[in-house]
Amino acid sequence: MKKIKAHLQNENDLKRTLMRISHEIIEKNPDLNKIAIVGIRTRGEVIAQRITQLISKITNTQIDNGTVDVTFYRDDFKNNFDSPKIGPSDIKFDVSGRNIILIDDVLYTGRTIRAAMDEIFSYGRPDSIQLGVLVDRGHRELPIKTDFVGKNYPTSINEHIHVHIKEIDGEDEVLLMDYSE
Repeated sequence: MKKIKAHLQNENDLKRTLMRISHEIIEKNPDLNKIAIVGIRTRGEVIAQRITQLISKITNTQIDNGTVDVTFYRDDFKNNFDSPKIGPSDIKFDVSGRNIILIDDVLYTGRTIRAAMDEIFSYGRPDSIQLGVLVDRGHRELPIKTDFVGKNYPTSINEHIHVHIKEIDGEDEVLLMDYSE
């Protein structure tokens, strides 16, 4: 049984977090013409679009933006039937020689990130891949570390983080859910 254990972020908190991540990306990447921001479908895609818009607005620089769908790259594909909707990746720029900023909503085991990197490499060889996530909840199974993190919320194995995004869920919020019985 799942139930809401805590409201961790509201719409204003989320806006501030995305603004901070955007500024951190700008600070770490002095040549913005070399970066591209790629979101992981579904919520990471929307978060990436918001960050791209913020960076463009702050710096008056056009930033390439794309989306990867990692469904078929996941090592748990046969067992993961509750995945978000499947759709094609959408990268309309050459990733070779670029610094890719990979964006997702929640970092957990690291398997989604590994799958996203595999998908990016199918498009070419970037100079680097940096990782930005809205929430890092711990419990890594792979050696994946974020470059840009909105918030760290350590969770128990029975707790999950749900990120709700207005474009998909009707509102912006981050919830801590309890899945214990």
